[in-house]
Amino acid sequence: MRLDEELAKCETIDDLTGKSGLVQKLIGGMVEKLLEKEIEVYLGYEKHSSEGDHSGNSWNGKSKKSICSSYGSFIIEVPRDRQGEFKPRLIRKRQTRISSFDDKIISMYAKGMKVRDIQSRVEEIYGADVSRAMISEITNEVIAITREWQSRTLEKIYPIVFFDAIYYRAKEKGQVFTKAAHSCLGINLAGDREMLGMWVGRGKEAKFWTQIFGELKDRGVNDVFIACMGSAKGLSDALQLVFPRAEIQILSDSLDVPKKNM
Repeated sequence: MRLDEELAKCETIDDLTGKSGLVQKLIGGMVEKLLEKEIEVYLGYEKHSSEGDHSGNSWNGKSKKSICSSYGSFIIEVPRDRQGEFKPRLIRKRQTRISSFDDKIISMYAKGMKVRDIQSRVEEIYGADVSRAMISEITNEVIAITREWQSRTLEKIYPIVFFDAIYYRAKEKGQVFTKAAHSCLGINLAGDREMLGMWVGRGKEAKFWTQIFGELKDRGVNDVFIACMGSAKGLSDALQLVFPRAEIQILSDSLDVPKKNM
């Protein structure tokens, strides 16, 4: 799955965060990448590689499997080996749900994650079932995928951009608090939809938003005509600081932190 092609298909915020939206495709794509890295480590060589010992066990296509997550159901392709001995650690033989780690996968796409944070997420997903060497291999694969997506060059002008957020509970140093994966969906001059980026953070200060909009500018965005967003504190002020000519449309409180009883 090419992320840039899938992002261009998003027409509404629901296409991004809905039960059948892009988020679940991101999860499915990442799961498939992790499974591919698992079998590469197991076989000792990369797919289509001329290196390694191919005389024994080897790649033998893929099989389809239905998986349920917090964001809906989707089909993934699980790689197979010729001798039928490969047993994935990420998605086990009869496992059909991944709701225990799908939020961790989404957070790895978001900005603000350092190498050690991504490694920590990978360790949380796999637990103690795999070696440190495999964790390191998989972490490097994830970092390559996320950095390519996070740093790609954007277009100079976006007539309309939408800001939204997915909230989740996180535990750090014994404390549980609410964090958010903030997303920015843009419509370019050709009318195509494009996900400009995702960022993990609490989003309570203007400094946080200024960094986000500054990043968009650094990646090539010179002007935004209309910005559709929630009323999170500091959001509109930060936008106008970086894109002073943008017209702001307050849609809802979707970017505000949800109440505890929700």
